[in-house]
Order: sequence, then structure tokens, then C-alpha cells
Amino acid sequence: MENPKVQEILEKQLLTVAKAVEEKLDEEIAAIDRLDDDDLEALRERRLQQMKKMAEKRNRWISLGHGDYSEIQAEKDFFSVVKASDRVVCHFYRENWPCKVMDKHMSILAKKHVETRFVKIHAEKSPFLAERLKIVVLPTLALIKNAKVDDYVVGFDELGGTDEFSTEELEERLAKAQVIFLEGESSVKSGAETRRSVRQSTNPDSSDSE
Repeated sequence: MENPKVQEILEKQLLTVAKAVEEKLDEEIAAIDRLDDDDLEALRERRLQQMKKMAEKRNRWISLGHGDYSEIQAEKDFFSVVKASDRVVCHFYRENWPCKVMDKHMSILAKKHVETRFVKIHAEKSPFLAERLKIVVLPTLALIKNAKVDDYVVGFDELGGTDEFSTEELEERLAKAQVIFLEGESSVKSGAETRRSVRQSTNPDSSDSE
């Protein structure tokens, strides 16, 4: 049976939180009530401009290949790709199971985070880049901001050390590096698909996802 004192403390805390929320809402309602027609029109205009800018930005991202997980076929094309977008996540891969797992997560995140370009490149066919960026363990994600490699995700060590990590875990790691946005105008919400392990929907014999 629950301790009456604990129950009383919990009820008081809930009342305090509820009161604070109510006061905040009252303040916001009062602020809206104080707005005249000119203020409301200015707010609408500002919001319309914000929406227009966001639409233009999204269209530009899509034109650059954002929203899809694609492969850089030639090593020399890497440089034009990273210069064209402010944020790029590049998967250095080879034909093995761990890289196929990473492919599936990258494909999901590419669709969800159109603010960032998601690409992959075959490490063994890109010796100059692999040596220059010190790519040894595969898979490795190079996290690139403003045409410079800012961080790396090497193997699965930071993702629990297992190939059963969730897309959300990778998403949080990329957000920590500020190469994607977890919330806000430039990220697109998706369902619970990102939370489950990709291993549930793949098998070692499946082909690479691009």
C-alpha cells in the first residue's frame, strides 16, 4: 500500500506544476488579448515570410539531393558534394554486414532530416580520401560541416557496441555533433520506425541500400 505522506507530497507537487502551467497560459492569453489588429497582421506577415523562406530552403536542399541516401560514385565528386551542402554525413563502407546495417539507418535518416545530405562512398575504391581522412574501421561516418570534417562515428562503439542499435541512437549521436537538427523547422517528424532495431527488417544477404 502506498505511503499516505508520499501520496500527499506527490499531490502537492502536481498541484504546483498545474498552477504554474495555468499561470503561464493566462499570461499568454493576456498577451494575445493586448494585441491590436495591426499587431496581429504583423505577426501573420512575419509567419508567412518564415514559411516562405523555409519552403525555399527545402526546395534548394531537395535540388542538391537531400532527402535521399545516395552513393558518390567517383572519389573526385566527394569534394563538390561536401562544398554544396552545409551539413553532410558520409558513410565510408565496404561490402559487409555492418555496413549494410548502417545503410538501413542512413536511408531512414536521410528521409527524415532533409536539412542534411546523407551519402556513402566505397572506402576501398577511394584510397586518397581514406588515407587523407584516416579511415581505418568500416563502417565510419564522416560528419562534415561547412566542407570540413568535424567529427567521426567509427564502427558501432558509440552506439552500444552492437549492430542492434536503433536509428534513434544514431540520430541522437548525429544531433550531438550538430550535423542534424532533432527538432525545429528543418526536420521532418517520422513515426516509431526510427526507434526499432533495423536488424529486425534486414538480413545478411540483403543488397546495399542507396
